[in-house]
Amino acid sequence: MEETLNELLEQEAEKLTQAARYERNEARQGYRSGHYSRNLTTTSGDVTLHVPRLKGVSFETAIIERYRRRESSVEEALIEMYLAGVSVRRVEDITEALWGSKVSPAAISELNKKAYVHIEDWRNRPLQCGRYPYVYVDGIYLRRNWGGEYENVAVLVAIAVNEDGYREVLGAAEGMKEDKASWVSFFQWLRGRGLDGVKLVVGDKCLGMLEAVGEVFPEAKYQRCTVHFYRNVFSVTPRSKVKLVAKMLKAIHARRAKKHPVRKLRPWWPSCGK
Repeated sequence: MEETLNELLEQEAEKLTQAARYERNEARQGYRSGHYSRNLTTTSGDVTLHVPRLKGVSFETAIIERYRRRESSVEEALIEMYLAGVSVRRVEDITEALWGSKVSPAAISELNKKAYVHIEDWRNRPLQCGRYPYVYVDGIYLRRNWGGEYENVAVLVAIAVNEDGYREVLGAAEGMKEDKASWVSFFQWLRGRGLDGVKLVVGDKCLGMLEAVGEVFPEAKYQRCTVHFYRNVFSVTPRSKVKLVAKMLKAIHARRAKKHPVRKLRPWWPSCGK
């Protein structure tokens, strides 16, 4: 890895100066002035780069971004570990075991700031795919460090289908708990970003959600999520009757599907959403 990168740097220097090392010709654009060393962390370990110094021509390598100290794949791995819930200290130990060098907690925090910028841009993007007749909502509970203590916090999520049949993740926001105030704030946030034309909201039978739908989308109807309904049914069904109840529910849905055919949904990420 080290030899390959250094050879590529040398080739870039030759291309910029239009001459090989020690070569004299009329087309030469600049002169070499030695090298300077810099470290780079890659998936193959730490390597030392010998970056050419040039006079008369500015050397901007296309291989490594200026001031970058880690390969992109390494940075992506660090961000993924952190987002997966691995602690900063644990990430430090893992990097030492994998690449032979520790990444400081400060460096990990800087990398996370880059990720958060992209996440916030995505979360607050305008919804420009027209009207969304069908919206599926739910709350996912995750453990969060809040004031030095860990507690379960609800992350409210909305997925919608637009008039062309495309599915899109509209957004996700922290709601603390699934009460009316949290759902009202979440729906108003989606509406402010462009959510329009809602005819049907699908979700579990959460009282706060039901009240919020009636307040923010009074023209929309509400339907209970089939998956949540099944879970509720099987939670009170004796073990000896589970197969029988499952067979009955399957038959009911088969009859409904035959009577009311459902249009097949198109893939995720519509063309208008880019």
